[in-house]
Amino acid sequence: MSSIKTSESIKKQSRYDRAYLRMATEWAKLSHCKRKQVGAIIVKDNIIIADGYNGTPSGFENCCEDHTGNTHWYVLHAEANAILKLARSNNRGQNSTLYITLSPCKDCSKLILQAGIKRVVFIKGYKDQTGINFLQQAGIEIVQIEHPFENDEY
Repeated sequence: MSSIKTSESIKKQSRYDRAYLRMATEWAKLSHCKRKQVGAIIVKDNIIIADGYNGTPSGFENCCEDHTGNTHWYVLHAEANAILKLARSNNRGQNSTLYITLSPCKDCSKLILQAGIKRVVFIKGYKDQTGINFLQQAGIEIVQIEHPFENDEY
């Protein structure tokens, strides 16, 4: 099979990217966090193999912020939850795509690299671009789609 991308395959990938980002957005709504709700979906061979959203670890109260509105240090990011779920399954992240509503922080970027994820598609950029820069240096494809709910032109 040829590795050259045709315009038709690029259009198809864009439709899938937008659809998976919309799913990640729906998943984010499950988060109990007030400041930011983030959702993540990991896809391999057109199959969702893991998902996650930001929140507290199992057994903790579903309250992400303290009384001053700051996020508790122990809150897990959406991509970390998805990667942890992947680790507990029979699936492997090798050559998969991570769809996430907010680009990864520097700590989660290390997990993404170690999980074997080869593409990261996100909607909004995180305040610190160190994580994205690290992933780009590692050869991971980075795609930002700011408006996944707009109609596809294809």
